[in-house]
Amino acid sequence: MEIKVFEQKYRDDMIFMILEGKNALGRIPRLNEDLLDIAANYISTGNMFWIATDDNDRVIGSIGTKIVSKNEMWLKRLYVKSTMKRQGIGKKLYKKTEEFAIQQDIDTIYTRFSSDYVEAQKFYPSIGFTETAPYEMVKHLK
Repeated sequence: MEIKVFEQKYRDDMIFMILEGKNALGRIPRLNEDLLDIAANYISTGNMFWIATDDNDRVIGSIGTKIVSKNEMWLKRLYVKSTMKRQGIGKKLYKKTEEFAIQQDIDTIYTRFSSDYVEAQKFYPSIGFTETAPYEMVKHLK
């Protein structure tokens, strides 16, 4: 597995992975519009977006950032391929965003998720996040 900065050539494979994951959760597989143009919605705005790829260079995970103030950032679009969960992919993707946050002097990272993302409710506390509101969590880096 490799974590790398998103490139346009991975767009369709990433979108398929996310829609497949939503379907596996029993959700109607809708696509968030920001995912249609990662360069415009993340990279060109000073944020980042990474993907995890397997040995066949297929997308198996994704995560993005949205800096909202001098020292605060939101995690966006953390997905792991539904058949590859609980293999450390999410933790490795998160670690990349935390490294980015530290480089940007970000000291607070937020995340929000829907009530039906049961795995997220367990995952985020396992990497140091605490609940601030229902389905919203924060991690302080300093």
